Amino acid sequence: MRRLRHSGGSRRVLLASAAVVATGGLLAGCKDIAPPVDGGPSGSAVSDAGDGRAVNPLDNPDGTKPGLAAITSAGDKAEARTLIGKVATKGRGPKTGYERDKFGYAWMDSAPGGIPFSHNGCDSRDDLLKRDGEKVRFRAGSTCVVTSMTLHDPYTGKTIEWTKSHAITVQIDHVMPLSYDWQMGASHWDKGKREDIANDPLNLIPVDGPANGAKSDSGPAAWLPPNKLVRCSYAVRFAQVSLKYDLPVTTADKRMMLSLCGG
Repeated sequence: MRRLRHSGGSRRVLLASAAVVATGGLLAGCKDIAPPVDGGPSGSAVSDAGDGRAVNPLDNPDGTKPGLAAITSAGDKAEARTLIGKVATKGRGPKTGYERDKFGYAWMDSAPGGIPFSHNGCDSRDDLLKRDGEKVRFRAGSTCVVTSMTLHDPYTGKTIEWTKSHAITVQIDHVMPLSYDWQMGASHWDKGKREDIANDPLNLIPVDGPANGAKSDSGPAAWLPPNKLVRCSYAVRFAQVSLKYDLPVTTADKRMMLSLCGG
């Protein structure tokens, strides 16, 4: 568990976080396939989503808090480099045999490894939309199926007014893409572990659809978020997933990750 700093700025962040919890906080429901369009009635319920302030990934090691806040201080960048330094490297293996279905169906609520939000009755896509969205609205009679929300996209810096009728405008990015995982060792895992990484909120961020499409299955050496302010944070999140699942990255990717945080 990371020790939070006790500066005045940190105290303000903690107080702001407490205010969000006091008003209901953010509810917590993804990219290899676009989410389905749901034609059912909408607007019957509104989540008490607070202001949706993004959280520094160093303070969000399990991915249950919203967004991807910029890492800016020298101390945090040094901590980020230390974390990234722990990531192992190896060459990228072949993609032979990769299929999305080998990581379970999207977006399953039944991943077996005890990841956050699993077995809560909502699919993992909706869990992530609720986690990161503001002004979240649900389908009539549901507390799971998100029909509209406001998303502050960390990858582009844009604010997106999303509705389910235009679902692909927001996609859920696998920070470590599933085919990348396959090539770096997940091809040898059992299906349960693959289902975990495919649905783990640590590895999932709702983002601008076109930006996510441009990323495809690239590592950090080949693709980075257009928003330069969050690139160190993106590298940290990539490292967090890598370390949790004992997956190496390529040497080029690790070198890029370190450089993004001042290394």
